[in-house]
Amino acid sequence: MNILRSWREQKILLKRRFPILSDEDFVYDESQKESMLKKLEDKLGITKPELEMIFAEIQRS
Repeated sequence: MNILRSWREQKILLKRRFPILSDEDFVYDESQKESMLKKLEDKLGITKPELEMIFAEIQRS
């Protein structure tokens, strides 16, 4: 997947799509990226492949 949007843009788009998300849900350092993604999956009630599809959609929009 080609990354076309910055992480900041992706966070904004995710927060618009899922108002339940807050800035605190996106706090991580590079060594804890998987942990942050797992928290997003849990909070949204979706699987890892579903979250990956959402990120892919954001890149295309």
